[in-house]
Amino acid sequence: MEKLSKDWLTQGLIDFEYKKYVLLAYLQTVKNSFVKGELYPFLADLVFHYRNLQALKENKALIRESFPKELSIEEFKKLELRYREIIEDDAVMNELESIINFALPQIMDSLKEGSIIYEYVESQCEISPVGVTPLYAKEGYLFVTQPPEKETNIYRYQMSIFEGSHEQLRSLNTQFIESVEKTTMNTYERLKLDLIKKFKDLPNPAAYLILARMKFPFAETLMPVAKRLFVKHISQPI
Repeated sequence: MEKLSKDWLTQGLIDFEYKKYVLLAYLQTVKNSFVKGELYPFLADLVFHYRNLQALKENKALIRESFPKELSIEEFKKLELRYREIIEDDAVMNELESIINFALPQIMDSLKEGSIIYEYVESQCEISPVGVTPLYAKEGYLFVTQPPEKETNIYRYQMSIFEGSHEQLRSLNTQFIESVEKTTMNTYERLKLDLIKKFKDLPNPAAYLILARMKFPFAETLMPVAKRLFVKHISQPI
């Protein structure tokens, strides 16, 4: 099973054994991905499902909202009736509660496994500036590479800051530019100068190198971890 539907709890047959089978099949897929060192998209999915189930456990009224919505007015009316039947059916609600209580620790175990891998990958990444870093560093270039360091992926980045309900939230947008061969002549400083010549709208850009000491699956692991690590790095007060 590649994906666990966001409505998996209330989708189809509401039966403990069936939902247990669906969940465990999904978590086995997650485990197989983690064994290969591939964290995403499953780590983010696990976080979503855990938070969703926790919210449902704390507020059973949310169960109503978790049912799949139909576009047809006639179907919608049928679903509304079905919602009322389910919410008022103690046996079904007890079944859902049993499924939630089983699923939460199972998903948490997978989350812990993924978090250990995440922290290890993060510990193997180093961030260093390329050349002189300007005072404005919320926009610039990222060089991301890993052993044997023969190829470097170059991204243009822009970090946005917006106010959340309790704190400032940061979002990093990256745009892939190109992959270049790394040689003794083609240094990171040289690459930065080439970018300045090529893209005139950033005459004095910030540039950072993110270097992994070990090789990881690039799109599924290294790049997502590197982006989050970079947000923490650039958000630190000078």
